[in-house]
Amino acid sequence: MRNFIVTIDGKSYSVGVEEVGETASQTPVAVPEVKPVAAAPAPAAVQKGEKVASPFPGLIKKLCVAEGTAVKKDQPIIVLEAMKMDNEITAPCDGKVYYKVAKGANVDTDTLLAVIG
Repeated sequence: MRNFIVTIDGKSYSVGVEEVGETASQTPVAVPEVKPVAAAPAPAAVQKGEKVASPFPGLIKKLCVAEGTAVKKDQPIIVLEAMKMDNEITAPCDGKVYYKVAKGANVDTDTLLAVIG
């Protein structure tokens, strides 16, 4: 079983997914109840920061710096994997980074990844 955090319409959910295939058993799997995960409220300064959106769909492979870390313009903040290639997403300006996604999340084009405030 692999656990993921999925964000839908700004609400995060913890979801467990069981692998199915040739190596998995053919026993029916009970679907667990999906429970909302409480998101930490963002500081007021974050709301006024520079938004960083995903340029294309992909998988968040790595968060390069810790939440709240001061970054410089063009410093890598996220590694986004798309079509088996790693792409660095960089800070558009100087400031502190506040992530809006988690490592392992799948994102679509224009998904808010982070705010630099």
